[in-house]
Amino acid sequence: MTDEMTELRKRIIELINEAGYASFATITEDGKPWVRFVSPQAAEDMTLRFSTFANSRKVRQIAKHSEVHLTLGVGSAGTMTYLQIQGIARVTDDLAELTAYWKPEMAEYFEGPDDSQYRVVIIEPYRVEVNLPDQVEPLVWRIPGVKV
Repeated sequence: MTDEMTELRKRIIELINEAGYASFATITEDGKPWVRFVSPQAAEDMTLRFSTFANSRKVRQIAKHSEVHLTLGVGSAGTMTYLQIQGIARVTDDLAELTAYWKPEMAEYFEGPDDSQYRVVIIEPYRVEVNLPDQVEPLVWRIPGVKV
């Protein structure tokens, strides 16, 4: 990976973690798009994670169509940087993963990492567009060899 791509990747991780919320799109069981807000966090390897309920629509939708899309913005109107993220999602009930992702504020929704309704959605991005307010064309990070 070039230094430029490494720096872009670091900036993307910072922006994701700064944003707080993202619009998360899945495909419904009947092939329609569905968007909702989620609160993703990005790890150093750029994997995104957020919690959800085991019986949520997104869990069923990801099981059928793992292609997902997130849009998130950082800043205010006129100066906002926003990201378009394409990736592959999966839902885990692995206790080690659930425990590693657990945060105290989740206790408002779940009894703990071993709550039968607690799940973590894991997204492996393969393409990210960074749209800067002062540039017409977005900066693009992608996994080499992946066609979109």
